Amino acid sequence: MDLSNAQWKKSTRSGTSGGDCIEVADNLPGIVAVRDSKDPSGPALAFEPANWQAFVGLAKQS
Repeated sequence: MDLSNAQWKKSTRSGTSGGDCIEVADNLPGIVAVRDSKDPSGPALAFEPANWQAFVGLAKQS
């Protein structure tokens, strides 16, 4: 999986003090990539866009 063109975004709610944050890249064709903001060169997870949207929708409900 080539993530070299990924445009990573961190939630505006994460603040500036670091902590436990993720970054999401949703500009890649057919996938949404997720990584740990403290380890940008580490592993990333890839989701199909529909699955990512379902996850986000359920997370917002809790």
